[in-house]
Amino acid sequence: MPSGLFALLDDVATIAKVAAASIDDIGAAASKAGVKAAGVVVDDTAVTPRYVTGFTPDRELPIIWRITKGSLFNKLILILPALLLLSSLAPWAITPLLMLGGAYLCFEGAEKVLHSLQEDKTSLAEDAAIVADKSHEETMVKGAVRTDFILSAEIMVIALNEVLDEHLVMRGATLALVAVAITIAVYGVVGLIVKMDDIGLHMAERGSSARRALGRGLVHLMPKLLAALATIGTAAMLWVGGQIVLHGLDEYHIGGLGHALHDFAHRIGGGLPLGGAWEWLIGAAGAGVFGLLLGGLIVGLLHLLPGKKAH
Repeated sequence: MPSGLFALLDDVATIAKVAAASIDDIGAAASKAGVKAAGVVVDDTAVTPRYVTGFTPDRELPIIWRITKGSLFNKLILILPALLLLSSLAPWAITPLLMLGGAYLCFEGAEKVLHSLQEDKTSLAEDAAIVADKSHEETMVKGAVRTDFILSAEIMVIALNEVLDEHLVMRGATLALVAVAITIAVYGVVGLIVKMDDIGLHMAERGSSARRALGRGLVHLMPKLLAALATIGTAAMLWVGGQIVLHGLDEYHIGGLGHALHDFAHRIGGGLPLGGAWEWLIGAAGAGVFGLLLGGLIVGLLHLLPGKKAH
């Protein structure tokens, strides 16, 4: 009997070691996949704050929480099962899906550039009336969750592409970990960003002169930071979308634009101080320009369709 108990304990210990090793493997795979999706994560983080702009401070965090729940639903309930099924039955479809999502990001980015060049004809009073409308919050949350679905799908497909050679359970566990970790990170940062002005205001009202000065600095900084994030978000959309489409074209040996851009960036950046950084910057700028051109083409085509127009 004791020997049977010891054998059982030994089996439990073995299972625990295997489980621990599996957890380590999942963590390592999730980390690798998350790094590959970093560009889209930056995009997601930069884009989201605009959906809470104009709301009263007491509604900002509840709105972000609603978007967070929608993002988790997108990733875990809609996207994850679909990708696992797709990776088992039609792994060849991963690259076309990535390219389709990349093209959508290019379209969104180009549309934002177009809108930024157009004159805003709405008055301050009209903007205030729009924000005060009870349906406005619902509209903004739905828009944020819809945009999140596209970005989440890109993140999850990129992550899946890194673990396609793993078995199904490993793939599922890795994608689930990526989904939860990235969602918490993105919307945690977004929540901190949109509340920084309130934190600054609180600091400016009490405490030492240095604390009050820092608080006033935060209050003045936040509008500029939010405007910068909007620009960064648009640039990230074009860069990530263009890069994804270029990579897909290279996989299908179409055009050779991605390889040509890589060679150009290496040739120019390689001869400069901090060559690696310059090489990345040139490559990202080239992918962004390609994304803007592709997105502009899609926007133009949508305008030509009867009864259709870019929103």
